[in-house]
Amino acid sequence: MSNDSLVTSRIVGDVLDPFRSTVDLTVLYDGRFVINGMEFRSPAVSGKPSVEIGGDDISVTYTLVMVDPDAPNPSNPTLREYLHWMVTDIPGSMDDTYGREVVCYESPTPTTGIHRMVLVLFRQLGRNTVYAPSMRHNFNTRSFARRYNLGAPVAAKYFNCQRQAGSGGRKFT
Repeated sequence: MSNDSLVTSRIVGDVLDPFRSTVDLTVLYDGRFVINGMEFRSPAVSGKPSVEIGGDDISVTYTLVMVDPDAPNPSNPTLREYLHWMVTDIPGSMDDTYGREVVCYESPTPTTGIHRMVLVLFRQLGRNTVYAPSMRHNFNTRSFARRYNLGAPVAAKYFNCQRQAGSGGRKFT
């Protein structure tokens, strides 16, 4: 598995089962590439990111979900996972604007601690086969993938986010 930073940060474990990335996923906030583990303050992620999907077959469609596994507080994540965004039916080799936004983007605004924000990409069985959940809080990426027969993720990225006045960085033991 080539997702070492996802393992170290406990994304694999808390949100995802082990998987192998098979599709390129590019995420940008105001032109800044998201690299696993980088730090953002909440104002820097207030606008929806640009997401580009790799591949060369536009007949293949993907679902993108963005979750916060640390809501409302990393020490007591009672809302794990909080769903911030969902786009379905994104054709391969295209960007998120070609998909169907079924859960509108809600910018991360952590009030306590440093939160991991996880973007996960799944390959769909076909167009119009994935639907929005009824609630954002206590979303479960694994259960969602099972419900819609999405299989293992094909790509994932994450970044750390904290409030504007926050200090320090995430520590992994």
